[in-house]
Amino acid sequence: MRAWLKKAFAVENPESVEPTPAQKEVVDKVCREVVRRHMSTPALLFLETFRPLNYIGSQVLHFFQPIVAVVLTTDGYGHFAEFLEQRSSIDYLCRQIENYEANTDEKIRSIAEPTVESKLEPKTTDIKFEEKER
Repeated sequence: MRAWLKKAFAVENPESVEPTPAQKEVVDKVCREVVRRHMSTPALLFLETFRPLNYIGSQVLHFFQPIVAVVLTTDGYGHFAEFLEQRSSIDYLCRQIENYEANTDEKIRSIAEPTVESKLEPKTTDIKFEEKER
């Protein structure tokens, strides 16, 4: 009885969850879309707030799958719902969103920062105006 009780409330290591290739494709697509829409902070807040309900949320997704099938393709939808059934799926989602957010910030900074050449030499543009004959 004691051995069973120890395993009854065991929580897996958050880094141990790895989605299947199909699940990974869908999860990465969702995470990239969240970052693209600049919704990282609200998404992370939502995920952390409803962490204890991730399994119930996955079951709700399974419940609505027939309704969603009328409008959307359900392959990715089903894979995403199955992924959410795992306890550590929320940790994985948060890590992926944070990774994509960090990569996006680095790209923006590298684009926004002027290069050494542009700091030293101001760029001039030669604009030639042609005078029209009247």
